[in-house]
Amino acid sequence: MKQLPDDGLRAVFARHRTRMLAAAALLLATMLAGIALLGLAGGFITAAALAAGTAAGFNYFSPSAGVRALALARIASRYAEKLAGHDATLRVARDLRGWFFRRALPLAPARLGVLRTGELLARLMDDIGRVDGLFVRALGPLAAMAGAGLLGIGWAAWVDLRAGLLLAVAALAVGGGVPAVAAWRGRARERRHAALQARLRMRVHEGIEGATELAAMAASGRWAGRVDTAAAALAASGRQRRRRLAVADLLHALCGMAALLAMTALAASAVHRGQVPAAHAAALVFLTLALLETWAGMGLAWQALQGGRASARRLRAVVEQPVTVRDPARPVPVPGTDTLCMQGVVFAHPGGRRVLDGVELAVAPGQRVAIGGDSGGGKSTLAALAMRIHDPAAGTVSWGGVDLRDVAQGDWHARVAWMPQDAPVFAGSVRENLRMGHPDADEASMWRVLSALGLDGRVRACGGLDGEVGEGGALLSAGQARRLALARALLRPAPLLVLDEPTEGLDVDAAAALLLDLERALGARSLLLISHGPVPDALPWRRLRLQDGRLQAAP
Repeated sequence: MKQLPDDGLRAVFARHRTRMLAAAALLLATMLAGIALLGLAGGFITAAALAAGTAAGFNYFSPSAGVRALALARIASRYAEKLAGHDATLRVARDLRGWFFRRALPLAPARLGVLRTGELLARLMDDIGRVDGLFVRALGPLAAMAGAGLLGIGWAAWVDLRAGLLLAVAALAVGGGVPAVAAWRGRARERRHAALQARLRMRVHEGIEGATELAAMAASGRWAGRVDTAAAALAASGRQRRRRLAVADLLHALCGMAALLAMTALAASAVHRGQVPAAHAAALVFLTLALLETWAGMGLAWQALQGGRASARRLRAVVEQPVTVRDPARPVPVPGTDTLCMQGVVFAHPGGRRVLDGVELAVAPGQRVAIGGDSGGGKSTLAALAMRIHDPAAGTVSWGGVDLRDVAQGDWHARVAWMPQDAPVFAGSVRENLRMGHPDADEASMWRVLSALGLDGRVRACGGLDGEVGEGGALLSAGQARRLALARALLRPAPLLVLDEPTEGLDVDAAAALLLDLERALGARSLLLISHGPVPDALPWRRLRLQDGRLQAAP
């Protein structure tokens, strides 16, 4: 897919306005063909019935040819409209997802971390789905309905000015009054409905993720009750939306009946007075019927428009947050293998206490530094600063004497291999997981790092590099999944390795064995290890402790 500029949501639709206009024009042509077909057929039948006694002078061929032509035109335009409309929608869907991820990824994890996973999933699935369907569900139909109405009113006024005025009044009632009922308090209701959808998805997602813990605590029933409550609230909201739409449909039917009766009376009066030919009068009645049928989807289209706008606001609320880290206008080159240095680093999360207060640290080339400390003491924040996920409030983080704020994030991340505390193992093969760390790695490199971490035997037993590991590494033990995630980081050709709690969840012996294997696999690269667990005495690593926002030698 071609690279697209990082701009606003409206521009995503504007890129495809030609295709959308073409699809709307084809939809209008389909509506007009249907309206003309009903009007012509009605006029033809009426004229044929009136000419029954003098059939010899009646032209059957031209109207019947027109009926056949309009029927074929309606089929062709409808087929073409479906192709054009879905082509435009799929292109919008593609670009919309690209737009969202381009804007959202720089916010991770600092800004996106405030959203629960289920809520973010709801915005990705429900909100994007409603926004990318705005054209086919709302914008296109509304534009085509308006165009068909104007042309129909214009033709009716040409036949009889009073008929045109009557259709204009009906259009105002059906196109303005009925949607107003459907849209009454619609913005607030659609926001609430979207929030309820997100809540239900969040409950279900978190219940699946924590199924083991819920079962162990005998809390599955209580959680299921919370899911049922969220589902019931969403169902009630859905019923309210359907009731509102049903009321709008009822009003549309009442307005339609009144307009049809009025047009029938007007047409009959015009024929009786000799002002309008009978065939034209019949065509006016059938035109009214066709327009009312065309406008029947007005309420649903308005509701889709409101839902799409509410979802667009929710998406913008995510991506329009200010990013915590920005690339410089003119980034400088990143040095090769060199020293990571922190000088006088101060950091506090928004609205929180200082977690780092004057940190001083240097990790020389090839040096291993292990930093321990209490949970919540700022160890993971220190790793995030080293990765430049955050920038310090004061002080500098530099590499080879170059402040990381002066280099492009992509260039710096190419120099670092990172394994976060909750490093995932992705569903797929061992090969696919490893290549996320280094897409160009060959098989020899993969087997070398697996062997260094003592994982080669298990990989061969499960089918080699193409063996499946299961969702979240379900086919591996906890220790094996950790080693696979570490192998992925080690495979990355970077001079600095940053590990955040790599032994989390492992027992003491398994954690010690993992760190000993890590030492053998590191080679000449530097290591910054964040861990609250002990480091084996056999490892000649520099040990520090983070306490009260400062680093000091570990006891």
